[in-house]
Amino acid sequence: MAVWTAAQLAHRFELTLRGDGQTEVTGVCTLTPGHPGRLSFLANPKYRSALADTAASVVVVGVRDAETVRGTALVARDPYLAFARISALFDVQPACVPGIHPTAVVDATARVDPDAEIGPLVVIDAGATIGAGARIAAHSHVGLNVVIGEGTRLEGRNWIGPNCIVGARCRLNAGCVIGARGFGLAPTPDGWEEVPQLGRVVIGDDVEIGANACVDRGAIDDTVIESGAKLDDLVMVAHNCRIGARTAIAAQTGMAGSTNIGARCLIGGAVGISGHLTIGDDVVLLGRSMVTHSLPEKGTYGSGWPVVPAREWRKQVARMRRLDRTEAKIKRLEARLGLESAPEQEGEPT
Repeated sequence: MAVWTAAQLAHRFELTLRGDGQTEVTGVCTLTPGHPGRLSFLANPKYRSALADTAASVVVVGVRDAETVRGTALVARDPYLAFARISALFDVQPACVPGIHPTAVVDATARVDPDAEIGPLVVIDAGATIGAGARIAAHSHVGLNVVIGEGTRLEGRNWIGPNCIVGARCRLNAGCVIGARGFGLAPTPDGWEEVPQLGRVVIGDDVEIGANACVDRGAIDDTVIESGAKLDDLVMVAHNCRIGARTAIAAQTGMAGSTNIGARCLIGGAVGISGHLTIGDDVVLLGRSMVTHSLPEKGTYGSGWPVVPAREWRKQVARMRRLDRTEAKIKRLEARLGLESAPEQEGEPT
């Protein structure tokens, strides 16, 4: 079990110590109720009142709250970031143990670095390349000619399709499917005919993809996730999408084919993005937004219908259903009064 003193943490992470530097920390905890011997943090002012009652032995706080901590505090410019870095000291992740498990099936033409770990029941197809320090956990399948970069972790039950590239220091959490065929179908009088999906998925360095996320391979060109992007659990990326560097996408978001998302975007949970759209750099999409047209300009965008009591929701729906009749009445009044209607805005229904 790792044990750090408050003074050691302050020195390691360049924080300001207030209180007893010999206070020991053996792990982390939430601020409420807290836990003796653990470290917590305060980043959201909404929880400031919890400082008085927390049982945590050390709390990471901002300058504004430093004087209100009763016990030992570590003062940081960004308490949440400091807490994240300290937490890594207590993160028990399986270390990479170089070697190939006896139950793994590795094609003779695959190139596996001696410092990589290939876990139980892993299958690695012909021509694949596994970099130094990579960890391919149990039941994963690495397809034909796939490249897995140095230090990348496949956490188990991952499936990587043929010819895909995963960069260095990536983490693919359990159940990811990377490079499955895109949803390409041509209608015929007798139903649907599959359109071959001939592209790849190309993932940059330091990318994290959450559990059970799916990234389809391109139809002709590649589907691309640039370096530093972070995708949450259950995210769906369709064929030929491009996700910019350091963009973060929360759970259950889905984007249709050929969507181009810029760098450093923040996309909330359960967002739906139509295909062939462009989202510019530094765009923020609030949770449950429905995106039906391109958003090239930096800014914060949202849509959706926040939850309300059922009785109020029914009234709102009834009002929405009356909008066409209300609009028709307004137009008749405008015509009677000789007024011109305001021009419709882009994106409004016609």
